[in-house]
Amino acid sequence: MEKLLYDHIVVRYGELSTKGKNRKEFTKKLTENIRKRLLDHPSLTYKTLHDGLFIELHGEDYEVIREELKDVFGFSYFSGSIRTSTDIEEITKTALYLAQNREAKTFKIAARRSDKTYPMHSDEINRHVASAILKNTDLKVDVHDPDLMIYIVINRNEAFISDEKVRGMGGYPTGVNGRALLMLSGGIDSPVAGWYTMKRGLKIEAIHFASEPYTSAQAKEKVITLARKLSVYQNDVIIHMIPFTDLQLAIYKNCDHAYAITIMRRMMYRIADTIARNRKLIAITNGESLGQVASQTPESLSVIGEVSKTLILRPLCMLDKLEIIDVAKKIDTYETSILPFQDCCTIFDPTNSVIKPKEDKCLEQERRFNYQELVDRCVENDEMVRVSYRDEEVKENESIF
Repeated sequence: MEKLLYDHIVVRYGELSTKGKNRKEFTKKLTENIRKRLLDHPSLTYKTLHDGLFIELHGEDYEVIREELKDVFGFSYFSGSIRTSTDIEEITKTALYLAQNREAKTFKIAARRSDKTYPMHSDEINRHVASAILKNTDLKVDVHDPDLMIYIVINRNEAFISDEKVRGMGGYPTGVNGRALLMLSGGIDSPVAGWYTMKRGLKIEAIHFASEPYTSAQAKEKVITLARKLSVYQNDVIIHMIPFTDLQLAIYKNCDHAYAITIMRRMMYRIADTIARNRKLIAITNGESLGQVASQTPESLSVIGEVSKTLILRPLCMLDKLEIIDVAKKIDTYETSILPFQDCCTIFDPTNSVIKPKEDKCLEQERRFNYQELVDRCVENDEMVRVSYRDEEVKENESIF
C-alpha cells in the first residue's frame, strides 16, 4: 500500500462554532497558535474559511505535521485531505484512489455541500461515488460500521476528500481568554492544572517557590523541565523563580506548627497575587484538589485563598488522584514529576496540620512577624526564566516582555 499523497489538512473548529461575534477573534488566535506550533514547516500556507482552516502542505510530510498538530488546543478534529475541483468525476476519481489504498473490506461515503447551489444533493453524491468504488474494488458498503469512511466536502470553488478524522484536544485556543499564573510546585498535580488552564484558552506563566539550600538545583531543573513540557501547547513559558527560604523560615520560627502550612500557603498567594497584578495576569491557577491534603479542605482553601485579590482557578478541584495521574501520563509530565527532588512544600511539612483553620487565628499568628517586608523582598528578587520545548532557555528582564 502506497503512502497517501495528501496535499491539504482541513481543521474543523468544533466548540468555536458557538462563539458568535467573538468567532473571528477565536479563529485568528487558533491560526496563530497553529502557525507557531508548525514553525518548523515554513512551506505551509493557511486559508481561513467560515467552517474551517485549510492548510496547504506544499510537499511537507503530513505524518510529522499530524503529530505536532495534536498539541494545539481549540478545534475538534482535522483531516489529511486531497483538494480537487468540484467536478463530480474528479471527486469520484480521488475517492476511488483513497479506497484502493486502504486495507478495508467495507466503506461508507459521507458527502456534505457547503455550497448549496451545487447541482447534486449529498445523497446523489454518495451514490455516484459509492457506485464507482463498488465497480472498481472488492469493497462492500456498510452504512453502520464501515472499516473505511470517505468524507467529501464541496465548497463553492473546490472540494476536499479525506479518509480520516483525527480528534483534536478541543477547548479554546490558548491565550484567547488572557493569561494566568500557574503555581508550579514540581509535583504531579500542578502541571496537569497548567494543561487544563491552557485548554480553556488561558496562556500561562508559572511561579515556583524555591527554598535553597533546603531544595536542590535538581529540584529547580525539574520545574524547568516541566515548564518546557507544558510549553509545547503555547510555544514558551515564563517561570518566576521566587527565593522563599527566609519567609518560610520566619513562618516556622514564629507560627504554631499546626498552622505553618496554612500560613505558608497564604504567603504564597500574597506573592502570586502581587506578581499576577504586576504582570497584568487575570487569574492564579494551581493543582489544588479538594480534600487531597490538609491544606485542601474546603475550610483551608477558603482561608488560604482569601488573601488574594486575583481570581483563583482550581481546575483539578473535583478530580481524584488517579484521574490526575492519567492526564499527567498523557501529557508526559508524570515521570518528571515523580523524580525524588523535594520542593518547599515537602521539606518542612509538619505533622498534625490543622484541617479547619480559622481566619482570625491566621491573622493573629501573622502579626507575630513582619511578613509584608519578606513578601516584598520575594517579589523584588523574582528571577524570570523563559523556557521553550524548542530548547531555548534565556533569562530576561521584565521590561522586555
